Amino acid sequence: MVTYVLIAINVLAFVAELTSVDVQKQLVLWPPGVASGQFYRLVTSAFLHYGGPHLLLNMWALYVVGRPLEMWLGRIRFGALYALSGLGGSVLVYLLSPLNTATAGASGAVFGLFGATFVVAKRLTLDVRGVVAVIVVNLAFTFVVPAVSSQLISWQAHVGGLVTGGLVGAAYVYAPRQHRNAIQAAVTVMASALFVALIWWRTVDLLTGALA
Repeated sequence: MVTYVLIAINVLAFVAELTSVDVQKQLVLWPPGVASGQFYRLVTSAFLHYGGPHLLLNMWALYVVGRPLEMWLGRIRFGALYALSGLGGSVLVYLLSPLNTATAGASGAVFGLFGATFVVAKRLTLDVRGVVAVIVVNLAFTFVVPAVSSQLISWQAHVGGLVTGGLVGAAYVYAPRQHRNAIQAAVTVMASALFVALIWWRTVDLLTGALA
C-alpha cells in the first residue's frame, strides 16, 4: 500500500507541475532557497520530476523494487526507509551541489531502496547478483551520461540515497530480535538527527559566506 501511495503522490505532484509553472520554482531543491529558510524544499523536491520520462523511470523502479521490499520490511519500516533515503539524497545535494543548480526527482529515495534491497536479500540468503547488476548499471548511468551529454543527473542524490538506504536497511534487518524495535527506532531517530545537524551546518556555512 505504501508503494502505491508514494507513486500516487509523485503522479499528482507531476500533474500539479503541468498545471502551474510556479510549482517547480517554489518546491525544487535550490540551495540558496533552502539556506534562506525554505527547508521544505529538501522534501518536496523528492516528489517533483523534470518531464514525463523522468517520472516514468523513477515510478517504474519504485513499483518493481518497492513492493517486495515493503513486504519484507512492513509498511512502517518501509515508509521510514523511503523517507530517510530521500532525505539522505537531498542532504548530500545540499552539501555538495553547485549553488546555481535546481534538483528534483525521487531517484535518491529509489536508490535507497536499491541499497536496502541488497542488504535484505543478503540477510535472507537470496541471490543478490541481479540487485548488484541494477545498482552498478544505475551508478554507471549516473556518472557516464552527464559526462557525454548535457543531461543533468544528480550523482549526489543517487549516492546519498544509496548509502542511506543501505545503512538504514542493515540496521533494520540485522538488529537482534530481542531489541529489534528499540534499535530500529533509535537508528531512525539518529539518522534524522544527523541530517538535521548537516542541514544546519550547511545553512550556517552558506549564510556566513554570503555575509562575508
